[in-house]
Amino acid sequence: MTIQERTPAPARPGRTQEAAPAHPPLPAHDRTGIGTGAGTEAVINASAEATGQGQGEEQELDVFGRFCPSRGMFAELADKWSLLILMSLGKLGEQRFSELQRAVGGVSRKMLTQSLRTLERHGLISRTVHPQTPPRVVYGLLPRGRELADLVAPLGRWTELNTPAMLAAREDFDTTHDDTHDPASDPASDDAHDPAQHPRRTA
Repeated sequence: MTIQERTPAPARPGRTQEAAPAHPPLPAHDRTGIGTGAGTEAVINASAEATGQGQGEEQELDVFGRFCPSRGMFAELADKWSLLILMSLGKLGEQRFSELQRAVGGVSRKMLTQSLRTLERHGLISRTVHPQTPPRVVYGLLPRGRELADLVAPLGRWTELNTPAMLAAREDFDTTHDDTHDPASDPASDDAHDPAQHPRRTA
C-alpha cells in the first residue's frame, strides 16, 4: 500500500488573506469634543495595554477594577443626565430634542446634546430623522437601552419614596458632626483618619 503525500494547493494569484484582529478597535476620539468621554477612553486604552487586550487574550471585566473598561463605562452611564434621559424615554417613548429638554427639567442644550451623543455612541438610543418639512428628529431606546432603562426606573421610584427620610437623616448628621474636625490631631490609630468615627460631642 502506497501512501501519497498531499501538497498544499497553490494560492490564487493577486489575493492575500489577512488575519482578523482579535478585538475590534476602540472608537477614535470625537474631534468635536462632545460626548467623547476622553478621560474614560484613556482609562480603557490604558487597560487594554496593561492586560494585553487585542492580542487574543480574553479579559475578565470587573467594575471595581481601577483600569477596567467597565469602570469607565459605568462612570459614563452613572451621569445624572444620562440616567434621567433613559428614564424619560422609557416612560414616555420616542421624543424630540425639545420634548426631552422639557421632560428632563434643568438640563441645558449643551448637556442634553452631549448626553444624547454619548448614549447613541454606546448603542443605547437611536436618532431617527423623518423626511418631512421641516425634518423631524426623534430619539428612542434601542434594546440594550430599554434593558438599562427598565433597571434604572425602580431606582428613580425608590429615590422619590425615600428622599424625605434621607433628608431628615442628612440634617441629623449635619447637626451632630463637625466638618472642621481634624482627624490628624487624634491619637494614632486605624480609625484616627476616619472622620465618620469622630462625631462632634454636644452638651
